[in-house]
Amino acid sequence: MLLKRYNYIHMKMTNLRCIFFSLSAVAGASFVSAQTVEHIKYGDFSNWVTRHIHESAVIGGHDKTIYEIGPTQTIEGNKPYSNLGGSPWATSNVYAKVSGVVKTSNAVYPADRSAKNKCAKLCTQIEKVKVLGLINMDVMVAGSMFLGKMFEPVTSTKNPYSKMEMGIPFSKHPKSLVFDYKVDMPNVNYRVKSTGFSSKKQLPGHDNAVVFVFLQRRWEDSDGNIHAKRVATGGEHFSKTASWTNGHRLQLTYGDLSSKGPVPDYLQLRSGDDRYYARNSKGKMVPVTEEGWDSANATPTHIIVMFSAGSGEPYVGTEGLTLYVDNVGFGY
Repeated sequence: MLLKRYNYIHMKMTNLRCIFFSLSAVAGASFVSAQTVEHIKYGDFSNWVTRHIHESAVIGGHDKTIYEIGPTQTIEGNKPYSNLGGSPWATSNVYAKVSGVVKTSNAVYPADRSAKNKCAKLCTQIEKVKVLGLINMDVMVAGSMFLGKMFEPVTSTKNPYSKMEMGIPFSKHPKSLVFDYKVDMPNVNYRVKSTGFSSKKQLPGHDNAVVFVFLQRRWEDSDGNIHAKRVATGGEHFSKTASWTNGHRLQLTYGDLSSKGPVPDYLQLRSGDDRYYARNSKGKMVPVTEEGWDSANATPTHIIVMFSAGSGEPYVGTEGLTLYVDNVGFGY
């Protein structure tokens, strides 16, 4: 009996650990200076969907509140979510049900920037779970939001990228991604690795918040495989505390980024296990293979935008690192 109970607990812990990995893995115009900024729908983060989810008894049976970026409303119960109100935004706040265990994690929140103005708050935090009331699991998670969709409930522990559709249709040539941001960086020089199975471990160097943009030209072959070439690229790490910076411009580089010098890992072409997924014309989720750098004059078909409170490997981060984002749009 003791062996059976141990195996049962171990199985549940394994499933939960993979759930955390899964949860971790446009229009309107205004003017800033002389440059036109086309704001992304719901990119002012004034409206949020509030969801109330009840977790399984095996992990405590807690009632959790999580948030999505979309038209203001409340959803009660363990219901799969799909983007509402034409919102192009998805987050790492996801409802999962793996091997019958319902779990959720929330690391992206609405925050009050002022009395009448909200923004998005992305946090790196330790998620605490007690399995069967006996075993504590501490898992490091980093909040992220992106243009695309999550598919709920997450029911498998394999290949987390296949549970999310990264990118939305887009055919323009912006010069930059424009946004307001603020960073709270803890005054420490280490990261914490906490997977839920072993003791927390300190690693040298603090983590960074990150934003990146990929413009892609995609096409589908006769077998339903999706291919792409990278039309433009932009990315930035945030490594220190910063007060609100308004109208920040992340410049895009068109064409072959490697011709400008070494390409950082997080901006490399995605052609291996790190490929993102999209739904093909047959309705099947398939990986998008980036096969090279495109011409600077090529017309893109899709854009990927990602903000995250962490830039490292899963289960590793600087606890307390927080990225605030507001007023996201494209500069022309």
